[in-house]
Amino acid sequence: MTADLPGALPLGPRVALVVVDVQNDFADPRGTLFVPGGQEVAAECASLMAGAAAAGSPVICTQDWHPAVTPHFQERGGLWPRHCVQDSWGAELHPLLPRPDHLVRKGQGRLDGYSGFGSRDPSSGRVEATGLSAVLERLGVVRLVLAGLALDVCVRETALDAMRLGYPSFLVSSATSAVELTPGAGERAIRELEAAGVELV
Repeated sequence: MTADLPGALPLGPRVALVVVDVQNDFADPRGTLFVPGGQEVAAECASLMAGAAAAGSPVICTQDWHPAVTPHFQERGGLWPRHCVQDSWGAELHPLLPRPDHLVRKGQGRLDGYSGFGSRDPSSGRVEATGLSAVLERLGVVRLVLAGLALDVCVRETALDAMRLGYPSFLVSSATSAVELTPGAGERAIRELEAAGVELV
């Protein structure tokens, strides 16, 4: 049996809610890589998580989990300011979020942690699985509902991997926001996700 959120979004034991990287550094204005609208996204995700839990959907949060020294950061040649360093305030899930059923960490070691499904070595391109696929398989999940931060980076990569791996996916548009590293990146991400078959609700 499933329950419906606005927009006829199906929820139930075989539909997992995956909340991507709603962490202090992204969702709190004091964070080092604050995404505009991040606080509102955190509130929307908290509501989604409560609704999903009530409907019996597994609730999974991904968490950027970088070491203090990594080529992912600008100081070592990467794209991004220092953020979500392991065991720091910035890496913690936003306090509005309820406790998820499962927590999947990504971006550890030297790896770029964009997709919730795998982290990539920026030198070799090798992808290391995070464990998200294993969790979904163990739970018998067949579809995903996606939300979180940031739309044009980690949400985009997670959604594209989900479709590639055979998980039809819904993206809750009110529960995501773009960091816009380049102007228009959020709109481009939406078009790319729709072209890949992700349904926006």
